[in-house]
Amino acid sequence: MFTYQITVEYLGTNFVGWQIQTNGLSIQGTLEKVLSKFLKDRIIVIGSGRTDAGVHASEQSAHFKTKNKIIDKNIFISSINFFLRKYPISILDLKKRNERFHARHSAKERIYRYFIINRRSSLVLEKNKAWHIKKKLDVKIMKKGAEILRGTHNFSTFRASSCQAKSPIKTMKKAIIKKNKDRIVLTFQSKSFLQQQVRSMVGSLKYLGEGKWDLNDFKKAFSSKKRAKCAPPAPAHGLYLTKVIY
Repeated sequence: MFTYQITVEYLGTNFVGWQIQTNGLSIQGTLEKVLSKFLKDRIIVIGSGRTDAGVHASEQSAHFKTKNKIIDKNIFISSINFFLRKYPISILDLKKRNERFHARHSAKERIYRYFIINRRSSLVLEKNKAWHIKKKLDVKIMKKGAEILRGTHNFSTFRASSCQAKSPIKTMKKAIIKKNKDRIVLTFQSKSFLQQQVRSMVGSLKYLGEGKWDLNDFKKAFSSKKRAKCAPPAPAHGLYLTKVIY
């Protein structure tokens, strides 16, 4: 058996998420169908993480095993992308890995970015690709909130009630906010994330930015370790998985 890693880009708008589900089209299921057909083998695709419905990826990482050796990387990528042309999914890269490689368990860090467009006018080009917020946000206080998130903490406040992770303790290596004109980009880096953690953190930072919370309110919500104290999570369509580091 041969083990291969693929780097995948996708627009998650019309998918039920990465993971195969019975209620609609998934990225994982679409990839397995196309790869199985092309390789004439029963392919199971394992992703580095399960992005939710509506979440996008510029560099999702996944692996699969097959009895067939892939001879020409470029021909393989072009062929798979030809069969994927009906879907907003693209294979960016292919690497042969040793049999111990696992897209999820071998990952050392993951980077997510969340995009906000902060203006009154409606979105056209970036509709369903960023969170449109009309009220002017105070990015300076949002940056102070992001600083509080850095380091090792109990992130229970930002954890979905359906989250199955064994521990809410995570180490946030980076929590950075940058603004360029009306575009605000929030970048988070950690070895792993809880279910809905990034969207919950962004929703709470938005409360800070629009003045619904002050910094003390944010600290209290975070330290409470209670999901009920969290602000409403940011919508899925502004979130991107942008890098998986091995």
